[in-house]
Amino acid sequence: MSVVKTSDKKSTDLDDVLKKFKICSRYYIECMVLIFLAYMSNSMYSSNFVFVAEEVGYRCKDERFENNSCAALRNSSEVCTEWVYDNPYSFVAEFQLACQEWKRTLVGTVHSFGYMIGLLLVGPLSDRLGRKMVIVMTGVLGGVLGVARSFTSYYWVYILLEFLEAAVGDSCSPMFMLTIEMVPSDKRLLFQMLCSYGYTLGSLTLPLMAWLVPYWRNLLRVIFTPAVFFLFYIFLLDESPRWLLSKGKKDEAIAILEKAAKKNKVKLDRNALDNLSYEENKGVNFIQLLKDTFTSPALLKRFFICLSWWTTSTFVNYGMTINSVSLQGNKYINFALITVVDIPGNLIITYLLIRFKRKVPLIFSFVFAAILCLSQPFVPSNLPWLSILLFMIGKLMSSSYFAITYIFTSELFPTYTRNSMHALCSSLGRVGSIIAPQTPLLMAYWHGLPSLVFGLASLLAGMATLFAPDTADDALPDNVTQAEALGKHNSCKKEISSPTLSKRKEHVITNEKNNSRL
Repeated sequence: MSVVKTSDKKSTDLDDVLKKFKICSRYYIECMVLIFLAYMSNSMYSSNFVFVAEEVGYRCKDERFENNSCAALRNSSEVCTEWVYDNPYSFVAEFQLACQEWKRTLVGTVHSFGYMIGLLLVGPLSDRLGRKMVIVMTGVLGGVLGVARSFTSYYWVYILLEFLEAAVGDSCSPMFMLTIEMVPSDKRLLFQMLCSYGYTLGSLTLPLMAWLVPYWRNLLRVIFTPAVFFLFYIFLLDESPRWLLSKGKKDEAIAILEKAAKKNKVKLDRNALDNLSYEENKGVNFIQLLKDTFTSPALLKRFFICLSWWTTSTFVNYGMTINSVSLQGNKYINFALITVVDIPGNLIITYLLIRFKRKVPLIFSFVFAAILCLSQPFVPSNLPWLSILLFMIGKLMSSSYFAITYIFTSELFPTYTRNSMHALCSSLGRVGSIIAPQTPLLMAYWHGLPSLVFGLASLLAGMATLFAPDTADDALPDNVTQAEALGKHNSCKKEISSPTLSKRKEHVITNEKNNSRL
């Protein structure tokens, strides 16, 4: 068994303890399974409207109407009183949405808007109540509201439930924070990328379920009913030790570390655990912590950079996913294909992030995606295979910069506001995913217009990345001072050992045992 040794006078950093647990150890594998399932469910929740509210053909039942197009009927003095739908059991048919295409696409927009509003609530709750508590709450609520949608017969009630499910039923944000905080800094990238395959599996499972369960009400029940198992996460999932330390709950953090050590057959020296160093902000006003973050010019600039990343990532990634079912061929296979490219894509991105840090891979992904999207509309119509190939590679790049954005954003802000800032950037950036469901409507003006818009957005985000610091070599910052120093050589270590911290430190309650270290 390996032992963590330290003297009584020397403080122990949490990363030094976590490094004793290998990623392939029993404890981390068990956690990975739970995280994997949460990501998988989130993936199906966020994209199910593509199949639930899919486009369906229809015509007026009255044979006197020779021209059944909605435009022709709107210009006619007569009114069609009854419609015949290609699929009478579809979402469009049951809610009688003929010639109301905006109501069908509104489902996806409302989901994204609900997610945007919900992140403003879920992020701060996760920072205050803990990652685990919010994961359980959102997981169960999402399932209940999702199943409730399948029973309503009223369109606007369905829209309301769609909004609520997205707002209070998404566990991805707190689960992501737990994922990167439970492992040492040098392993957070690998661990997160492995867990993110749960999201990929969810995106592959969704079209399979939609094919096996074509009736939209039953599809919703199949997807959301398993969410009841999130209740068991109360007993199966541990809280983030890093978050517990930031709240002054040292004993609880030590108990989790000892539990992990027991499962991994690693013996930890009790002195090392007793001397764990941490910064406690238990008594500090949360609004003041956010104010400290935003009054920092460096962090404020990063906030706007992250906002450009998130807006572009959600807009392009969701937009291309939605438009994939409009490509030539089988809609289920097309949806699965653009997901399959994420499997090798994650491996490639993980290698690039390890080899070239964060900044260069992100710029490359944005720029390469822009080139592919801008060129896709100009492919000759007699080469559909080439058009689909460019679309898939472009989707791979958009998924890549979305994945990098997720982890890069989390590394730019301090622990006590990390989930709040991450959620705020993600929330405001959801403006992109709100607009994304409407992009198929642009094809009425020109078939290549959606791809052109995706390309321009990616190019602008790539340019914004030039002004961000690289964080690959730094530990996660615990306070504003450390966050400001990111991107500098050994920045975090220097700031921690520095005898003089910024004035913002007066708002942070520090454990008395660690004053000599600070």
